[in-house]
Amino acid sequence: MYQFLGQIMFHSIKKYGIALGGLVLCAGVSNAGELEDLKKRVAMLEDLQIAMAEKVETTSGSKSAFENTHLGGYGELHYNNLDGENGAGDKDQIDFHRFVLEIHHNFSEDITLHTELELEHSLSGSGKPGEVELEQAYVDVKLNEDHFAKVGLFLLPVGFLNESHEPETFYGVERNPVEKNILPTTWWEAGFGFSGRLADQLRYDVAFHSGLETGGASSYKIRSGRQKVASATAKDFAYTGRLTWMPLEGLKSSLVLQYQSDVTQSGNTAAGSGTLINLNLEYAYKDLTLRGLYGTWDLDGTAPESIGADEQTGFYVEASYKVRENLGVFARMNQYDNTAGSNGGTSEKEQIDLGLNYWLHPNVVLKADVQLQNNENSSDQNGYNLGFGYSF
Repeated sequence: MYQFLGQIMFHSIKKYGIALGGLVLCAGVSNAGELEDLKKRVAMLEDLQIAMAEKVETTSGSKSAFENTHLGGYGELHYNNLDGENGAGDKDQIDFHRFVLEIHHNFSEDITLHTELELEHSLSGSGKPGEVELEQAYVDVKLNEDHFAKVGLFLLPVGFLNESHEPETFYGVERNPVEKNILPTTWWEAGFGFSGRLADQLRYDVAFHSGLETGGASSYKIRSGRQKVASATAKDFAYTGRLTWMPLEGLKSSLVLQYQSDVTQSGNTAAGSGTLINLNLEYAYKDLTLRGLYGTWDLDGTAPESIGADEQTGFYVEASYKVRENLGVFARMNQYDNTAGSNGGTSEKEQIDLGLNYWLHPNVVLKADVQLQNNENSSDQNGYNLGFGYSF
């Protein structure tokens, strides 16, 4: 606005200022004193014209305050129609599961801020189903062409979906149950980390960060142990490392290790440490993509061992095929167990997902799938799911 007004004033002075002085002079003056006064006024107008021109040029050449700030986000709408068996209830529900806004700002060519704010289940507050969460808020620093550092609140480098979970990037309405219950996606912590390239085909990620707090009401389930960096207990921190190897075109594999000396944050000798091993494998050839994931936790303590939670493990295999550029079909077999230890009994869960994705646009997708569970010793929910998602 100021730039616009400045331009008007500049052109007005340029067009009329000197002319006005000339007209006055031409009108005649009564004595030499008045003539000298008029000359001074014309000179003042000329100085004002020059100053205004310089101001307009400076303003038009300056950068906007938001030129280096970028807005993004994504959202997901889900409809579930599932019949419950073996004690499970039916699920007939429509839910705007996630609404996310992302703000990124480039402080310089080498320093960037990344933030992500999420509203889950459309409505949050006391007695409401959703919650507002800060999933990312970290600064990324480019050390050189191959290595980066970051500090703040960030997503951990585990699995396939934890760092990249925009709805158009994966198959299925709901995120797969193995990454949800074993890894557990979506999982963020606070701390600092490094990432980069060791060779053309080898990448690394390492992080030192806040840890889980299992036990108690969580019954040592990993997903329930996420503190989400909300006044989180920080008696014990964790370490995560990932190596990613890409030996052939289309082939990508990674190994993730995480260690925390006390997953309960209590200092209780009966609690013990937690160690995660996660293997990921993906192969893409033309329109066919194959994925496999394995994850297992070892909780070294007598307390989790007493209920079989000392071992928590799962895997899935997935095949997808692009029938055409905007239509893909998939099949996935999932198996997981959060009490797979010797004292856990038979608690293994299995789920098969079959479905399709239809992309209205590369960043807008419609989804449909069938969910089939076969859990002899626990409840089942079988039926179908419909979904819509976007990102920008």
